[in-house]
Amino acid sequence: MKIPFEPNFKKGGGLITAVVQDIHSNEVIMLAYMNEEAYQKTLETGEAHYYSRSKQRLWHKGETSGHIQKIHSIRLDCDSDALLLKVEQIGDIACHEGYHSCFFRELKNGIVSYCFKQLKHPTLIYKK
Repeated sequence: MKIPFEPNFKKGGGLITAVVQDIHSNEVIMLAYMNEEAYQKTLETGEAHYYSRSKQRLWHKGETSGHIQKIHSIRLDCDSDALLLKVEQIGDIACHEGYHSCFFRELKNGIVSYCFKQLKHPTLIYKK
């Protein structure tokens, strides 16, 4: 029996949510969006490609920082409108602000704190 695995890009106006999880720690490190082209590029290369809503273009994760994401597996949710990417995060930095995870701030018991230490300042990552 063939198991269906076809993301539905039409539901989200051409975009699908991609939750990104570190393969080693199981920490959720990013949330991004993919269009069909980004999804196909990800399948072809084995590295994460996303669609930037702000720049209105396809981007290869790590194209300027070198912090690429090697795909270990891709899961599709029950509604076929969200993906879970299990990745190896090269360089240990997923966030453009220099943290391991984009989810580096936490609200707990009314107090906001940092969950991670900043590994590298963005000016050292993105030299312009």
